[in-house]
Amino acid sequence: MATAKITFESLLQDSQDYATFDQSEAHVVSVIRFSMDIADKHFGDLSVEVRQPYGTDFESEPLEVSHVSGYRGPWNHSGFADLAERYYRSFIGSSGRGIRIQRGSSIRMRNNMFVLRQEARLDIPDEQGGAW
Repeated sequence: MATAKITFESLLQDSQDYATFDQSEAHVVSVIRFSMDIADKHFGDLSVEVRQPYGTDFESEPLEVSHVSGYRGPWNHSGFADLAERYYRSFIGSSGRGIRIQRGSSIRMRNNMFVLRQEARLDIPDEQGGAW
């Protein structure tokens, strides 16, 4: 098992629709950018897309987190999704420091950029026999 240092860098809150006639289009899609250090290797310019599915409580329901763009190697997706969700919720929601919205709001927002470096640790399975 290896421990990675994840450095979250920014969140681009791309689109948010809560007041729409087509319920299949009601969503929140955002992109989190980050870097990662494992042992002596640095992986920069990484990103994931996070999506809040329609009809779920954006305060408490889990987010969908995509596969990492820019990294191909052993990964702990479940552990990373928890970290990404925590970073996202630090900006958006009733206790977020960026966009404070309550349940039932009718809003539309695009291209809100939040830049705040936060570090986290992530255990990653060692599927390559110790070699990175």
